Amino acid sequence: MAKKLAVIGAGLMGAGIAQVSAQAGYEVTLRDVTDEALARGKDAIAASYAKFVAKERMTAADAEAALARVTTTTDLEAAADADIVVEAVFEKIEVKQEIFAALDKIVRDDAVLASNTSAIPITKIAAATARPERVVGTHFFSPVPMMGLCELVRGYKTSDETLARAREFAEAVGKTCIVVNRDVAGFVTTRLISALVVEAVKLYESGVASAEDIDVACRLGFGHAMGPLATADLTGVDILLHAAGNIYTESQDEKFAPPEIMRRMVDAGDLGRKSGQGFYTY
Repeated sequence: MAKKLAVIGAGLMGAGIAQVSAQAGYEVTLRDVTDEALARGKDAIAASYAKFVAKERMTAADAEAALARVTTTTDLEAAADADIVVEAVFEKIEVKQEIFAALDKIVRDDAVLASNTSAIPITKIAAATARPERVVGTHFFSPVPMMGLCELVRGYKTSDETLARAREFAEAVGKTCIVVNRDVAGFVTTRLISALVVEAVKLYESGVASAEDIDVACRLGFGHAMGPLATADLTGVDILLHAAGNIYTESQDEKFAPPEIMRRMVDAGDLGRKSGQGFYTY
């Protein structure tokens, strides 16, 4: 019998997690609050599979079978029989805690509850449940079908069994895992990229160098595939603003304090590639 996965949130991350999981043989329930969001998520999965078929990375039959393993719903109760539930909603602690509190009353006692958060401590999310030992971080990277890493994050009470099951799941969908043993805000990767982006934005904001030259310096000087400001545009200026802000709130470390220009860009709707304007014009 195929293992059952529920993904909460049909945005870019949630749809990506659903896609790789269905391709790996999981029966996936994709849940969001509107039918429109679910339709966009399912269409994105179908379009990605079609690209894989065109590039001969999977057969048309396999793509059709994988897509058939993804069902959509607006009913959170549909997660009741899932082996693993992965939450992939907006990076706001109150929203995540509300979802986990509800899931705690719905899912099986042996289910693993995972969060795709990139910066919020897992212990804070797990505190909304009566089973913190079964809550774990599974931080995937965007675009999920292309990126090979998954950060597994132990909350203060995450059990060894829960961590092992999370690893089994992540590896089954083709990811290489690293384990974050101490539940610091931002974990490993988000702390590293946030510190780099914040410093790059400060250099740009103060006129030390242009966005283009800062990114060239990182690409050619350090061998990075993409500069930090281009990365901010790809990820979303708003996403990185929230991530850095969450880490700063937790740590009070000034290197994570978001520069004013990031706040003003988000206020103005200059969010990067998804809005057509960020540190660059698209």
